[in-house]
Amino acid sequence: ILLGFGLSGLLLYGLPIVRHLEVLIPMGVCPSARMAMLRDNFTGLLRLWARPDVLTCTSWGAPIIWDGTFDPAVAQQEALQQNLTIGLTVFAVGRYLEKYLARFLETAEQHFMVGQRVVYYVFTELPAAVPRVALGPGRGLRVERVVRERRWQDVSMQRMRTLHEALHGRLGREAHFVFCMDVDQHFRSSFGPEALAESVAQLHAWHYHRPRWLLPYERDARSAAAVAPGEGDFYYHAAVFGGSVAALRGLTGHCARALQRDRERGLEARWHDESHLNKFFWLHKPAKVLSPEFCWSPDIGWRAEIRRPRLLWAPKEYALVRD
Repeated sequence: ILLGFGLSGLLLYGLPIVRHLEVLIPMGVCPSARMAMLRDNFTGLLRLWARPDVLTCTSWGAPIIWDGTFDPAVAQQEALQQNLTIGLTVFAVGRYLEKYLARFLETAEQHFMVGQRVVYYVFTELPAAVPRVALGPGRGLRVERVVRERRWQDVSMQRMRTLHEALHGRLGREAHFVFCMDVDQHFRSSFGPEALAESVAQLHAWHYHRPRWLLPYERDARSAAAVAPGEGDFYYHAAVFGGSVAALRGLTGHCARALQRDRERGLEARWHDESHLNKFFWLHKPAKVLSPEFCWSPDIGWRAEIRRPRLLWAPKEYALVRD
């Protein structure tokens, strides 16, 4: 027991060398029978057997998308045939706007759903300060004004209610599928239609190798975000999630109501809206899970299974942007 607590403490808070050793923890293997039959509306038959080094499916039959498990050309053609408009929402409040937004949008134009119709939705308290970015054909940008909250935690938690309202407004009328992303990251390579599904969750880059008992779920049973010991599947990152308009209305509505219940009780979940997102995906399994390649932190260092990062976290400068 003492050894277990010691190792978990080192993993969570301690030496980098111990963190690197977590790659030795096996992720599991997708059953061969499931590998041969999993299909996707945007990629056709998935080549899950092409990545024996990682887990490529979930226990409920959803694919986990890794580089090499899909044909990008097939995904592109399938999306074009469906004549889709894809939304991408991002919140740029306070110094996050001046520090991160321009690069986020510029790299999105290079790599996000290239060749598809895209509408960017930027939520900010300073619409006039949103940078002008050259957009390709069939791609547009909308700016929505939001009120700046007093604390950064409140900005994070209010996001779900704001998104819920937007999905019942113009965004919900314009887009068929929507991705919601954090602004303090940038695109590094293609983030294409292979990521689309009815509901999409992102494996958290810092936690995908860890056993369930080490995942940072909310454990306070009084919170609406609480996940009891023995529950949970994976730990998902709130920096990237998506799905159809209808599915996201359900997700954001659930999280907004749960956050409000906690607020009325004087509670605040450990990881704010991310804790509530994880509770939602435990109750309502995502139809597709994106591997950590789709949102990677360079601070973790090199890992053999991360072949082609799509999004990269920016260095965290909380003292500068969260004052």
